[in-house]
Amino acid sequence: MENTSNILMQKYELGRLLGQGTFAKVYYARGTITNQSVAIKVIDKDKVIKTGQADHIIREISVMRLVKHPNVIELFEVMATKSKIYFVMEYAKGGELFKKVAKGKLKEDVAHRYFRQLMNAVDFCHTRGVYHRDIKPENILLDENDNLKVSDFGLSALAESKRQDGLLHTTCGTPAYVAPEVIKRKGYDGAKADIWSCGVVLFVLLAGYIPFQDPNLMEMYRRISKAEFRCPSWFSKRVRRLLSKMLDPNPDTRISIDKIMQCSWFRKGPNGEQKTRENRSISPLVTNHSEQQCGYESDDLPAEARQESVVPASINAFDIISLSPRFNLCGFFEDNIQKREARFTSRQPASVIISRLGEIAKWLKLKIKKSTAGLLKLESLQDGRKGVLSIDVEIFEVTPLLHLVEVKKSNGDTLEYEKILKEDIRPALKDIVWVWQGDQQEQLQQLEQQQQQQSES
Repeated sequence: MENTSNILMQKYELGRLLGQGTFAKVYYARGTITNQSVAIKVIDKDKVIKTGQADHIIREISVMRLVKHPNVIELFEVMATKSKIYFVMEYAKGGELFKKVAKGKLKEDVAHRYFRQLMNAVDFCHTRGVYHRDIKPENILLDENDNLKVSDFGLSALAESKRQDGLLHTTCGTPAYVAPEVIKRKGYDGAKADIWSCGVVLFVLLAGYIPFQDPNLMEMYRRISKAEFRCPSWFSKRVRRLLSKMLDPNPDTRISIDKIMQCSWFRKGPNGEQKTRENRSISPLVTNHSEQQCGYESDDLPAEARQESVVPASINAFDIISLSPRFNLCGFFEDNIQKREARFTSRQPASVIISRLGEIAKWLKLKIKKSTAGLLKLESLQDGRKGVLSIDVEIFEVTPLLHLVEVKKSNGDTLEYEKILKEDIRPALKDIVWVWQGDQQEQLQQLEQQQQQQSES
């Protein structure tokens, strides 16, 4: 196995090679400050450009930043040099689900648990207008706690990719898992195609083999188009009923995800016991900053928040430069999708910024769930369209007299977040904001000037 030992951009120590493809290699890496394990996909820019795959990279970044969910591999950040693009992603220690299935069929209760997590992840993606289009055990990973993580969004599509007929038209996916309507090269509904693939995955988990497998590709396609498959004798009646509805060759009558989640086997499992609905919300943001604690006082903040540290993490010149549209790939790629974060600079002390955030939280009836190392998490008291709205506000010290503040949605509905940010939070912060990131170039120049003045003093 190939090994490397070098520090990437002063942030990550690259380790062993985890895998590789035509355009990229994936390495295990460790955060030099946080000691957090991550996976870093290293993409060769020249190969991507020469083969016309740039759009795939752009789409993958856009999609992964849209679908932050406990059962989806998280993209932490994107970095780049002149020759390479780096995806810093969540590390799934358990490896591919395929390796576990390759050893034989799974017990029904284990398969049920994985299937519930898979459907929760796919459902979340669909609510964000994202269709995976290549769901299979090889693209499903497991973390150290044996929780499922959907990965590889390289073939995914956004809702905006639909044509005027409201359908997708690009044929893609893995033959054994692809839906009949995709094979026919006609327009198809991305959500319905994903449901079919999930049905094939469920069959594989319980049977240990693919339902439509055949050495002759055309014969396999014929079986898929007619949904010709036979369930093993150990499949329960409830599983058989569910599979017949998921592997319906007619997408118009194929079961929806909402109906799947209402079915008896999904809700109660193999033992017929009612299952609590698994968390479909977004996991808390992983912070890369120190956990050093030091108390502070503010009458506007709850005791829980006052007990934790709000000392802002420092931000260096590299971080400032990465905010530029010339270097920050994520901002460059997200022009056509809804953005869920905003940044501003302030000349006020951190204590003043925090106090104002406390006032805003009280006014908007938001609770401050936690605060640590300059990170405040604001949460609504009631569920919104997509659960509890949670907003992370992180403060970075550029110089003692200048702070960079990032406001980001970490859970809940995007439209609800954008409305409260635009109509309430931004106006309430007006008197302490120096400049919002809307004009990135202007902000970059101001930050660079401050950094230079500090270094000269």
